[in-house]
Amino acid sequence: MSILRPEVVETLTRWREVLVAGGVVALGVWVASFGGPFYFGLGVLILLVGVALGVNGLRRMRFVGSGQAPGLVQMIEGQIAYFGPESGGFVALGDLDEVRLESCADGRCWMLVTREGELVEIPVAARGADILYDAFATLPGIDMGALVAALEGATEGPRVVWRRRARPALT
Repeated sequence: MSILRPEVVETLTRWREVLVAGGVVALGVWVASFGGPFYFGLGVLILLVGVALGVNGLRRMRFVGSGQAPGLVQMIEGQIAYFGPESGGFVALGDLDEVRLESCADGRCWMLVTREGELVEIPVAARGADILYDAFATLPGIDMGALVAALEGATEGPRVVWRRRARPALT
């Protein structure tokens, strides 16, 4: 039994990374106030780390879905797995060729396309879909700001969020 209301716990849980980043920023300001160039430099460094954590926390917070769509998303050893009631599939991050955001029957869906043309459709609001943020962050050349902006944008039409650059042919 908690002394906090469930809504408060849910809100604090959602904002936890941003709150921790705010604490790191406050620590940086406190250390910088000790005086002297060493402590000032150290405090500024800690403050910059806190700002970077805060930006990442805000992006991740906006990425998290409601978990109300059917299915479950898991990430195991570099492989994204989606287990849905009617469909599902597995995609290794190394085989991923394109990530699109499209409208689908369950609202909005991530369309993961492999080199072989196989397609795995994952609802944005599926349970565990928030782990896709970390998975997508490992893709070469992806713009995480554009990824989050695509989620917050209009729902009309498909939107390519990331595409693997063509690999040079071996001769």
